[in-house]
Amino acid sequence: MNIKSFLHECIETIVIVAVLVIVIRGFVGEPRWIPSASMRPTLLEGDRVFIEKVTTKYHLRDIQRGDILVFYPPFSKLEDSLWAKFTRFVGLFDKNEAYIKRVIAVEGDKYKIDTDPKTGASVVYINDKRLKEPYLYENKTINCTENMYCGPAVVPKDHYLMLGDNRANSQDGRFWGLLHKDRVIGKAIFLFWPLNRIKIFTTPDY
Repeated sequence: MNIKSFLHECIETIVIVAVLVIVIRGFVGEPRWIPSASMRPTLLEGDRVFIEKVTTKYHLRDIQRGDILVFYPPFSKLEDSLWAKFTRFVGLFDKNEAYIKRVIAVEGDKYKIDTDPKTGASVVYINDKRLKEPYLYENKTINCTENMYCGPAVVPKDHYLMLGDNRANSQDGRFWGLLHKDRVIGKAIFLFWPLNRIKIFTTPDY
């Protein structure tokens, strides 16, 4: 094999791999790194999760209460250039900050966020019934104020109420309101790193 043929094969291989990476990351899913403690104990700082985009991007399955989503928060401005759109599509070189939180209320749900006066824990009412949340971290939360989006209110069409599992340390829907479905990047389906914490995320049985 001469040098010209070798270089041709190398370039061809690189192009094929690059196309596969773009297709897989853009249409199927991608890995994400957890930077904060807002989803403790479900997710710890430094965890790596895989998010799938097929069901959320093409609406093959309705997003359900309890799903863990990666998304762009509603207050962040997304650039409209072709390069910015491409980086968001593949999840590489993207300068926009993404959040990861849990879906607590979906379209049509009436919600209210409160604090248990005895334990100081977060209490959420969905359609006037207290939501059981075994995934919460400790018996602490941030008390709601008049300036926060704690309800009672009804979630409008194509929106979700997103909260962190660590309610005492989470910048979530209580502070910036409801999330529109167009801001969703994908749904977290399993944790793959570190190896001693590998697990598949299942939707809680409410």
